Amino acid sequence: MKSYNKITVTAVLAAVTALGALPQTAQSATLLDLLRGGPGAQKKKPGISTIIEPQAQGGLEMGDPEPLPKVSGPRYYTYKVEATRPIVVPATDPAVAPTGDASPLRRFLTVAGVRASDDIASAVEAYYKDGKPLMWVSETGVTERARQMLAAFGSVDASGLSPEDYTIALPSETADPADPDKLSRELARFELLMSVKVLTYVGDTERGRVDPNKISGYHDFKRKAVNFKPVLNMVRLSPDVGAYLRSRDPDNAQFQAMKAELASLRAAEAEAGTVIRIADGTLLKPGQSNPELSNIINAIKAQASDAVKTEHSAVLTAYAGTPDYTPELVAVVEAFQKEKGLKPDGVVGRATIRALTGHSNVEKIEKLIVAMEELRWLPNDLGSRYVFINQPAFTAYYINEGREQLSMRVVVGSKSNQTYFFQDQIETVEFNPYWGVPKSIIVNEMLPKLRADPTYLDRLGYEVSYQGRKVSSSQVDWNTTHSVDVRQPPGSDNALGDLKILFPNAHSIYMHDTPSKSFFQRDMRALSHGCVRLSEPRVMAAAVMGTTTAEISKQIASGQNRAVQVPQKLPVYVAYFTAWPNKDGKLEYFDDVYGRDDYTRKAFKAISDARAPRS
Repeated sequence: MKSYNKITVTAVLAAVTALGALPQTAQSATLLDLLRGGPGAQKKKPGISTIIEPQAQGGLEMGDPEPLPKVSGPRYYTYKVEATRPIVVPATDPAVAPTGDASPLRRFLTVAGVRASDDIASAVEAYYKDGKPLMWVSETGVTERARQMLAAFGSVDASGLSPEDYTIALPSETADPADPDKLSRELARFELLMSVKVLTYVGDTERGRVDPNKISGYHDFKRKAVNFKPVLNMVRLSPDVGAYLRSRDPDNAQFQAMKAELASLRAAEAEAGTVIRIADGTLLKPGQSNPELSNIINAIKAQASDAVKTEHSAVLTAYAGTPDYTPELVAVVEAFQKEKGLKPDGVVGRATIRALTGHSNVEKIEKLIVAMEELRWLPNDLGSRYVFINQPAFTAYYINEGREQLSMRVVVGSKSNQTYFFQDQIETVEFNPYWGVPKSIIVNEMLPKLRADPTYLDRLGYEVSYQGRKVSSSQVDWNTTHSVDVRQPPGSDNALGDLKILFPNAHSIYMHDTPSKSFFQRDMRALSHGCVRLSEPRVMAAAVMGTTTAEISKQIASGQNRAVQVPQKLPVYVAYFTAWPNKDGKLEYFDDVYGRDDYTRKAFKAISDARAPRS
């Protein structure tokens, strides 16, 4: 009698026609294992439709273990600018062409040789093919309207854009006797270039210069559609073209706060003497003495909120610059740390010093420009009720009726398991959840342990299944098999804790509880496998469910695994901003934990290089 004690995924070495006879699920798994199989792989036995086969003890020897595989995350790209095409303006019938000084120039539009992205080119073609008046030139030169628009382009840096992206060389002002048509050709080209630049600006300010999905696989956005078709006619009818441009900028409170901060920083950029410096390597603990304490207290006076300064005004006023770190001063530092989302322990180390001295004005300006770009990727109106997770801040916020009602510490993905940047809708709260272990964790972290000890998952109480069939971890031949599902049942040790908040997405990212509470005491909290761990999951669940924490606790106390739909879906923004306004509208700055700002700046450069005038 044969004893069966192993389950293996067969590496089918049959012909493609034999594979075609398998059911779809079996077929795909078999192909996967065919690629992963080795010299010891078995052929598919006739008449068996499943790819799980019993292996007799003492029968065929197992093949050598395959090299440990690796499941890699998304990657960052070299930014590729949008393709362009020639703008084609057909010749206009003189009988229907508009009269006026510029009309003789129209025939030169057909040979202007201007290129643009397809959506902008189509809008330009639609305007000029209908015989509408030229806006930017007359037969004698550039119009006043064009000069006003060029002046407006020169000030777009106030909105976080680059004036150089909209630079156009002025055409000649005098005719060339040797080439009577040269001036007309230059004027016609200038006319089309101006229209292209106007539309380019509208696209840049409404949806951003950068297509975020071209930065990395961690960016997931449906790029905003911009209706370019009516823009040129609206510009033609506008009495103030500069005001029209500014009207296309985002008008939400976050953008306006960033814009005001950018202007303030640029105005103060030359005032380097006002910067408070704290010596590198300073470490001050309660009860100690340090000559840097006076700089620390002065920095708190400059950086803390009015609320903190008011609460501790007596201590701050009485401080005489002594180096002794007294309990009263410790309380001031702890209040500042708490306000900045740091561990309020009174210890002044690297993170607290960074919060006190801040980034330089140049660094802040760079962060703001990236943040203003990223904000353009999101809806102009984020909604009156939503959840906003800012990864560099390691913080999640619940907004209701346009106001921040709660915020909490979160843990996000580590640099090797980064959390994505995307938006979705919260749909479900699951109580006492199972944890479906991601394939990346099974392959990258569990597989080496399972090859050494196949009972590893059994001992931990995890459930293992193959094609819906529950099996024992010890039954699986982990030398050749990794196409299995693993999940952890609900319980006190469950990786997701008591609940998870779901917003179905392609990245399997959600918010959840965690048994690893100590991580929330750290200042740098990029520590997870990509999901967002909440420090106060019951409070967040109550907010999105529109109920009380007592009701949430009651659901958990039942011990039953249960998924409940939220009464009303709400947006969630899993965002990445190294500069973001707090609830009082004051900008706060954060470290670029994943280095994404640098990739956005590289995209800016690629775009500016592509737009630079060609000689």
